[in-house]
Amino acid sequence: MSARAGIVVTGTEVLTGRVTDRNGPWLAERLLEIGVELAGTVIVADRPDDVLASLRHLAAQGCDLLITTGGLGPTEDDLTADVVGRYQRREMVLDEALESRIAEILRPLLRRWPDLDPDGVRAANRKQAVIPAGSTVLDPVGTAPGLVVPPPEGEDGPGVLVLPGPPRELQPMWEAAKATPAFRSAVARAVSYRQGMLRLFGIPESEIAETLRVARRRDVALERLEITTCLRRGEVEVVTRYEPADADAYEAWASVVRERHADTLFSEDGRLIDEQVADLLAEAEETIAVAESCTAGLLSARLTERPGSSGAVLGGFVVYSDEAKIKLVGVDPSLIETHGAVSGEVAAALADGARERVGADVGVGITGIAGPDGGTEAKPVGLVWFAVSHRDGRRLVRSVHLPGGRADIRDRSTTVAMHLVRRLLITDVAEGAHEGGVGLPAGEATRRA
Repeated sequence: MSARAGIVVTGTEVLTGRVTDRNGPWLAERLLEIGVELAGTVIVADRPDDVLASLRHLAAQGCDLLITTGGLGPTEDDLTADVVGRYQRREMVLDEALESRIAEILRPLLRRWPDLDPDGVRAANRKQAVIPAGSTVLDPVGTAPGLVVPPPEGEDGPGVLVLPGPPRELQPMWEAAKATPAFRSAVARAVSYRQGMLRLFGIPESEIAETLRVARRRDVALERLEITTCLRRGEVEVVTRYEPADADAYEAWASVVRERHADTLFSEDGRLIDEQVADLLAEAEETIAVAESCTAGLLSARLTERPGSSGAVLGGFVVYSDEAKIKLVGVDPSLIETHGAVSGEVAAALADGARERVGADVGVGITGIAGPDGGTEAKPVGLVWFAVSHRDGRRLVRSVHLPGGRADIRDRSTTVAMHLVRRLLITDVAEGAHEGGVGLPAGEATRRA
């Protein structure tokens, strides 16, 4: 059995949702990389008794390492170090060398704000240098140090890694923490894991349940694998964690997925559709432009956020009104009058117009009804039309009816558009506007309207 860890995220602002926790997921990935199993993540307010109870709860789950984030600042509600000291039954002591380092960090701050009371600032921050006796100090990135606190002398129990809350301070401390003897001792039982990720598009998550049953009937050793599925942005992620000795079991499982889902499996190495589209554009040395209505510019944002992909995006138009579609992208007014703004004809005109306006190789048009109002019986909320066109005449036009609220429809629409771009770039088959041999796979996320 591998070493286990538990994470305690402290902060009333995180518990109440005012601040989104970024540390828990980031630390979970780092633990996986070193072969440590995560037993759980607990989010608690800045209440000492709740933090202490969370540490004890996770320790009872067999954790070898406990990690806390937050609560290391200079204010009275920052009490994590003191709570960890209580948990490990270690006296709190002033580390004078640490106090001097914090004072040096504060020196430029005092020069920048000369009206601050230097004695008051130093007194407030001296609290950050009071640590559990026997701790290993991790140098501050801001003003808060990190700590690795071993269990009580002569006793077994989890070590505690104490990290600050701001991710920009926490993340640089991770490598330093891993190098400490106390950390290495806590995770000594870590096992080397491998992880495989298969991504599918165009099927419901429930379909994987049948695939698992098929694999069992074929005597695939699923008990040697830890398989989880997740539906995200309309895609199904199948993540499998396994030890190196069980690579044959993973390959047998992946083979079943390949066989049953040949038309919907688009990534076997975990790469996102965004990365695949960026790579395909780079390989073909082609550019892209977007005209989108109902998605608020989200597709343009996704196309440019991959490293090195922004140069392929020549332009993006957000065109909600009919007037904007006509003036900015050149949509023929008669198309809107005849077919309506939410139609395959207008989506195709948006794709062609965006591409021609900036001289791109590929154009994308999106027009739909994201809601919550504005739908009709013929064109309900959630109806979205997509078109992707290439300068050589290739074209895909599709409609979907997406469930959920405005944010869900926008998010899933950008995923559908990404998959259409990928299909256009990997095929030489030209299609008509509404029918042809290359389209999206059938499934609940891509139903025809």
